[in-house]
Amino acid sequence: MARRKLPGPTDRELTILGILWNIGPATVRQVNDQMNKQHRTGYTTTLKLMQIMTDKGLLVRDDSKFQHVYKPALSEEKTQNKLVGDLLDRAFAGSAQKLVLRALSAKKISARELDQIKKILDEKRGK
Repeated sequence: MARRKLPGPTDRELTILGILWNIGPATVRQVNDQMNKQHRTGYTTTLKLMQIMTDKGLLVRDDSKFQHVYKPALSEEKTQNKLVGDLLDRAFAGSAQKLVLRALSAKKISARELDQIKKILDEKRGK
């Protein structure tokens, strides 16, 4: 039987992941305090989201202490790579060219960002 693919993180789950990538392993209370700086969120809502994220494999829970401590299962870079890969397959039929062209035309990009992109492209070409 094929293993069911779990959905990627939702917007709220990405907010929680972002907090944990920023502050490191944390309790639900610490995450909730950070979330409340952006948008009022109840403690039990944050707890439930983090429990769901643990079930989905997005978070790892250390329950060896009185207060459970959570951390992301994957690094920020690996999570972003997975999300971009999924988007590439679903929305751009696997075409990196279409994805990059759409990304560059979607919003104004700074000269600094363009220089960084050029550097990456030059490295990919082997210059």
